[in-house]
Amino acid sequence: MVSSFNVSYIIGSSPMPYIESLRVFVRVVERGSITAGGRDLRLTPAVASNRIKELEQRLDVRLFNRTTRKLSPTEVGHAFYEHAVRVLKSVDDAEAAVSGFSDSPRGAINVTAPLGIGKRLIAPLIPRFVDRYPNVSIRLRLSDRKVDLLDDGMDMAFQVGRPPDSSIKLRKVADCPRVLCAAPAYLKRMGAPKSPKDLLSHSCLLLRYPRSPEYFWTLGAQSGEIKLDVAGSYDSDDGDVLTGWALDGRGIVNKPRFEIADYIQTGALVELLKDTPPLPSIFGCLYPHRKLQDSKVRLFIDFAIEQLRKDLAET
Repeated sequence: MVSSFNVSYIIGSSPMPYIESLRVFVRVVERGSITAGGRDLRLTPAVASNRIKELEQRLDVRLFNRTTRKLSPTEVGHAFYEHAVRVLKSVDDAEAAVSGFSDSPRGAINVTAPLGIGKRLIAPLIPRFVDRYPNVSIRLRLSDRKVDLLDDGMDMAFQVGRPPDSSIKLRKVADCPRVLCAAPAYLKRMGAPKSPKDLLSHSCLLLRYPRSPEYFWTLGAQSGEIKLDVAGSYDSDDGDVLTGWALDGRGIVNKPRFEIADYIQTGALVELLKDTPPLPSIFGCLYPHRKLQDSKVRLFIDFAIEQLRKDLAET
């Protein structure tokens, strides 16, 4: 039974390689596989596996039980994980405190965003920020699935929506009106909905994935909210795929206005039910509360919000 570890023994005389090995070990435990843990840290499975082996050799213990189908921490591995998390938190807090006194922040920032927003709005900001702060690297992960900031090791998430719980803080970028729209070809073939309830007989293009909130659409009206259990033959976990299907005349899509404003302006998509639009959302940056103590994270959030507000004002 392992009840305590000597931190100086873990780190030894060459701290950085072992700190990085600790990071790999923690991510592998949290993600449940060497491949997934390494991928989060931009490491190949071979490199991540070698980091784990080096750590086990140094400690002279087996940290994982390995089978062809499953990887799980040993009893020692579970105990070591708790200590490793505390060591890494101390290191991160120390670096954050020191970086606040530096004019040249350094280190990696882990950022996630939905695919469409990430490609169009967030990705163009990153080179500008790195040009200004060349010792900072940005790791951008794009996915329309909901990301757990803490479990996935993210410093921040740009998304349309509200924080999932009180441990996550929100910096608002802008209000985000939403619109229903479809291509002229679809409307010519199927007709335009005259009222919200007409949507129930239309092909609605849905953003869906496990635990997705979009299993119904909520519209706003003078009489109150209208919640509709819409359906259709097409759903995807990629918002850009839905836009493509809408442009191809496959159905009606519910999108943030800024994502499809150009298509509405050119007539490629037609706005529908203007008097009862979908409820608006908030476009913002979510972050674990303690992460904002890190000066480089705070700098990037401030920079991104300033630039995004300018970019959105021009759309």
